[in-house]
Amino acid sequence: MLFRQMYDEKLSQYAYLIGCQQTGEALLLDPERDIDRYLARAQAEGIEIVAVAETHIHADFLSGAREFAEHVDVTLYLSDEGPEDWKYEWARQSETQNGDYDVEWLREGDLFRVGNVEIETLHTPGHTPEHLSFLVTDRGGGADEPMGIATGDFVFAGDLGRPDLLESAAGVEGAQTPAARALYRSAQRFLELPNHLQVWPGHGAGSACGKALGAVPQSTVGYEKQFNPMIGAAREGEDTFIDAILSGQPEPQMYFARMKRANRTGPPVLGELPAPDELTVQQLKDVARDEESLLIDTRRDRSAFLDRHVPGALYAPMNNTFNTVVGSLVEDAATPITLIIDEEDVEEAVRDLVRIGYDAIEGFAEIETLRRYFREGGERGTIDEISFDDAGALRQQDDTEVLDVRYRSEYEEGHVEGALNASYTRLPEYEADLPTDTTLLVHCQSGARAAVAAAYLRRTGREVAHINDHFDNHAAAHADTIAA
Repeated sequence: MLFRQMYDEKLSQYAYLIGCQQTGEALLLDPERDIDRYLARAQAEGIEIVAVAETHIHADFLSGAREFAEHVDVTLYLSDEGPEDWKYEWARQSETQNGDYDVEWLREGDLFRVGNVEIETLHTPGHTPEHLSFLVTDRGGGADEPMGIATGDFVFAGDLGRPDLLESAAGVEGAQTPAARALYRSAQRFLELPNHLQVWPGHGAGSACGKALGAVPQSTVGYEKQFNPMIGAAREGEDTFIDAILSGQPEPQMYFARMKRANRTGPPVLGELPAPDELTVQQLKDVARDEESLLIDTRRDRSAFLDRHVPGALYAPMNNTFNTVVGSLVEDAATPITLIIDEEDVEEAVRDLVRIGYDAIEGFAEIETLRRYFREGGERGTIDEISFDDAGALRQQDDTEVLDVRYRSEYEEGHVEGALNASYTRLPEYEADLPTDTTLLVHCQSGARAAVAAAYLRRTGREVAHINDHFDNHAAAHADTIAA
């Protein structure tokens, strides 16, 4: 059996290529939307992807299952569990309308094979109602028991998948407590599994699909039974577990609700990756004046952005937060986007964006082009950088407020007394309730999230200053100004 874990570092997402080397056939589990890289990997391994399966309807990226069904001769293995309003509508419509997709619907206990690899389906609801996990047995290698379990967003290394997303992200009122109860029952089932099974999770550290995911790429059932705190809470009883799993969950990114809907109704077929045109200085000036377009500045040096940027540009540094920032702050996925970016990073940025549904990437301007734009008189925006000490003096004035853009759980652990709180991942939702007649002194833990938030708020017309300072240092030195 061939087993390859394929990792998207920015979304902390794992897809799995599981192949039978005897027959040359392979299953791909939980692919993202830009499927060319999976096909290339399979070709390099000397196998052919003939089947695609999903653990659940994802909330944090657009699935590649439909893309495979459109462009490759594969069988889709999709969940038929859960209520009717959370089924794979796009695949069902294909069956009833034209039958173009070869779909096998899975329920608890179903078996299927790809070559000599046998897959057994477990229904493990909680993170989502339709969620499946897959036990994998290498029959071709002579095994008669599973080697491991692909747990999707059910069990992670060190955590369990959060059960609140249908309510907190998709707006299904009253869903989180019943989902937590379902997750508790699934956890009891996990406790019955053999300790030797390898655990192949759907995400690693950095994903917002849990609150304390480990950074190791896989684990074992026995290890998670012993050291996973949420599994430990499940041993303590249902009420203890529900309190533990629902407390302290970070506010989900704004785009999660859109991903959930699109993966249910049908992700748009991508085909080729967008190929944005490189802009000249004059074209950059034209885009800067175009109210329908959005400039996203990806420079990694936040001070350089704050000191000098195109007015109205959003700031999304080209690092592991890039998807999170764009997905949190750009509500309309059809918005024409122009990137300020090094040419060598363009393809990476395009892939990052299409994975969360932003296909209208029309152009890019090199960072050197941006410098020439300023030298040739292009309009310049600036956001002041201050320290916490500066903020302490400024907030004595009537027309200033401190805005903390960390997660609510961080804010509740300790914050500047009197500060407002609006997590940067939900800023478009919170923005309407923020004051418009004051200067907002924006901070986070280290200054990174605050730079992103300050740029967004300046785009809305507010006066802002960026606190480029570390909160822990301020809290230690000014304990009398910190509230819990």
